[in-house]
Amino acid sequence: MKNRYRLFKRGSVFYAHDSETNKQESLQTRDKREAQRILMAKNEAQDNRLLNIKIAEAHLAAHDPLMITRTWQDVMDYMMSREDEIRASTLARVRVAFASKPFDIIRKKKLVESLSSDFLRVLKAGGSSTNVWLRVLHNTALKLDWLVHRVLAQAAWPKVKYGITRAITAEEHKKILAVVKDEEERQFYDLLWHIGASPVDAANLTEKNIDWENRLIQFFRQKLNGQREPACVQIGPDLEALLSARPVTGYLFPKMQATGNKYRATNFTRRCRKAGLQGIKLYSYRYAWAERAQSCGYPERFAMVNLGHASKAIHRAYAKKARVICPSLETYEKDFQEKKVLKFPTEDAA
Repeated sequence: MKNRYRLFKRGSVFYAHDSETNKQESLQTRDKREAQRILMAKNEAQDNRLLNIKIAEAHLAAHDPLMITRTWQDVMDYMMSREDEIRASTLARVRVAFASKPFDIIRKKKLVESLSSDFLRVLKAGGSSTNVWLRVLHNTALKLDWLVHRVLAQAAWPKVKYGITRAITAEEHKKILAVVKDEEERQFYDLLWHIGASPVDAANLTEKNIDWENRLIQFFRQKLNGQREPACVQIGPDLEALLSARPVTGYLFPKMQATGNKYRATNFTRRCRKAGLQGIKLYSYRYAWAERAQSCGYPERFAMVNLGHASKAIHRAYAKKARVICPSLETYEKDFQEKKVLKFPTEDAA
């Protein structure tokens, strides 16, 4: 093997020149024999590393011939080929994420040659989205048994910093309605306020989702692919008036349904700008519904079903900014004693 480092002298101090990176490093010695020994050790260490890699590749090739040639692009291609398992909207996000520039750093990098420094460079070049998708890419390679070990230890991953998402207030909702001239669009936002559905689920509602006989509106969360029971909400007076104004057959909001998610979100941002509002987006209606439910003591199990949450942790994250006013203990205790629903034995009686 050709030696990677060569010796040269600058002034009275000896240096090592790296033929691969063209970097020069001081050996911090003026003694030529000592400098030669240090240089020999550096070259031997490099030769041993390359030899160890070749031996490891031979063993891996015996286990899986493609193990030593797979790159991170192969993992990306695998993830983007799962059309039968992943929803179209999610697949579109996967493709956009992996086409971004930060992933060019490791795109052609072999899995067996990947270092933690490679991942740290990708993370530094991207943002929160890159952090999330790099984790998914890394975990997919591990699940496929294409990686011998983790590239980056779990504790070494930087924390994902999501953008702040807050609920829309009742006052802000009124300001939005005030600047919207189209009646269908106004009623669409009003529906989100009343039932807390995601924009895509609300846009896909038809007359079949309404049971006028039992005064119920029910709908599935589209992203759950029918894996859970539908949300089933009683129709109150205000919601009844809203739904009665919508078409009797077909989509309740045909124009909103015909537009895509991106257009609806962008259009709502324009309405917010016109109303002089900041920090909210279309999805803020779901946070608002969760916080309103929490504030008025709406049972958590009902709120979770309506929002399609299987995890209490996720649901409470939606409602964490809700302001809950505790009733007076004096009044609560007095009402309890008057009702005498359950009487506990006192210490005196014991």
